[in-house]
Amino acid sequence: MRFKKQLDVLLKEAAETGAGTLKRTLGAGNLIALGIGAIIGAGLFVRTAAAAADHAGPSVTLAFILAAIGCGLAGLCYAEFAAMIPIAGSAYTYSYATMGEVVAWIIGWDLVLEYAVGAATVSIAWSEYLNKLLANFGMDIPYQFCHSPFQSSLQGVHGIINLPALFIIAVLSLVLIRGTQESAALNGIIVVVKVTIVVLFICLGWGFMKPINHTPYIPVNPGEVAFLHGQKSFLDYFAHDFGNFGWSGIISAAGVVFFAFIGFDAVSTAAQEAKNPKRDMPIGILVSLAICTVLYVLFGHVLTGVANYKEFAMAGKEASVAYTIETYMQNYHWLSLLVTIAILFGFSSVILVMLLGQSRVFFSMSKDGLIPPVFSAVHPKFKTPYKSNLVFLVFVGIFAAFVPGDIVGDMTSIGTLFAFALVCIGVMILRKSDPATPRPFRTPWVPVVPILGAIVCVLMMLGLGKDNWLRLVIWMAIGFVVYLGYSIKKSKIRLAIDPYVEKPYLTVPFLFAYLGAILMFLYELFDLKGLATEQHALWYWIAGVVIAFVVFYIVAFFVVLAVRYFKRVKA
Repeated sequence: MRFKKQLDVLLKEAAETGAGTLKRTLGAGNLIALGIGAIIGAGLFVRTAAAAADHAGPSVTLAFILAAIGCGLAGLCYAEFAAMIPIAGSAYTYSYATMGEVVAWIIGWDLVLEYAVGAATVSIAWSEYLNKLLANFGMDIPYQFCHSPFQSSLQGVHGIINLPALFIIAVLSLVLIRGTQESAALNGIIVVVKVTIVVLFICLGWGFMKPINHTPYIPVNPGEVAFLHGQKSFLDYFAHDFGNFGWSGIISAAGVVFFAFIGFDAVSTAAQEAKNPKRDMPIGILVSLAICTVLYVLFGHVLTGVANYKEFAMAGKEASVAYTIETYMQNYHWLSLLVTIAILFGFSSVILVMLLGQSRVFFSMSKDGLIPPVFSAVHPKFKTPYKSNLVFLVFVGIFAAFVPGDIVGDMTSIGTLFAFALVCIGVMILRKSDPATPRPFRTPWVPVVPILGAIVCVLMMLGLGKDNWLRLVIWMAIGFVVYLGYSIKKSKIRLAIDPYVEKPYLTVPFLFAYLGAILMFLYELFDLKGLATEQHALWYWIAGVVIAFVVFYIVAFFVVLAVRYFKRVKA
């Protein structure tokens, strides 16, 4: 909390113009289109069927509503921050002003999962649907040139490189380098096309729905029933049955379809490029979220009404929409073709906004000295962070070209939910620490809205499973290495307060202590089967986490003291 970025500094940065700053070209309409462009895409066209088949059945619509509630609550918090602190960086910037540098670093590093890794994931899906589109015209891309080296076909053909995924990343990165206004214009066209197709599917598919496909609306979870009747312990239920339909299935499905809502927060990363950010940022965030929520619920209702949700586990989750049209909506092959095209447009716009958000977050972090200056270098003509775009072209391109899409899975969702929860907490902190600061938009019913937002986000994180928690911890551990090795020495805020940065013996042990506690938590999570059979399992779990925290802190504390001692002796 000591090393925080003061609000007056942030507001001064927001008002800067001229060389080394971003060009203000976006209005409220552009921001709404930017939000819709990011939201409607891979989540709607792919994750809906996956959530229905694996977790919720027809009640995937309720999962959309739960995810929308979490996004809406977080969106109200985002809107207050975005209007009050109209500067690039999204949750990173907000957390820097409220919870300090360490939390800001965690958020900034975590957002790479949302933006960069998310863009790679969507580009891989884009490649698959491009092949589906080409198949309609009797063409296809050879398997080895549209799949990663870790994939092989049923015929034994091994992939080499995913060229289409790399291609779309490269093209959209170059569009972003050319300029944000041009990017927004392209995105606006894409939004119109895919929203039209979504509405068309809802309207035409409504007449093909069968009531039997919505019965039962919430499929039964036997383990959940046994738990509610006291026949099974919570840990046993959580380890084996949580998320397998029933009410817990809706929670897990909400975490899965949450990917479909990722993007509205990307609007806030463009705050420094908005013409009137104090007025337009809340409009862009909340209106885009409201429009997409209505479309999502209707889309999920029609999709599970036309085809039975069980078929999506067998017929190919990614091709669920085209499968539904081809199988149950005869004489609508043209709609299937248009939907495939809309999916390609949708994926393209999601990738575009994710790459935009990633470069802007790292732009802010670089300005603060937490990462190298290359990420804040602005093109002299286009006024865009072109070097950052080129770096992420390579980084995201490697993932897209050589890594299978299922490796990252729901990591994008869990990383984003983590950021949202911290933003909700940040609103409450800033209300206490800076109550007099003008707020053009105020989050209503504080602290109720932020608390509920954080709770819903954490609830959806729990529904994503232990594997994603483990990946999140590993990624954050890598981030702490970067922070301790580079950022803590280069931080402009830290150096301004303490030029000698003389207190790592307090900061570093705490960071490692938290890491040790989290690792112990995840280790025990993997051993839930054994814990569930013990009488005092929950207390053992809590004790293990506390002991890990203390041990890691003590070891790290003495290691840091030893290093400082030998440095002084050597000097």
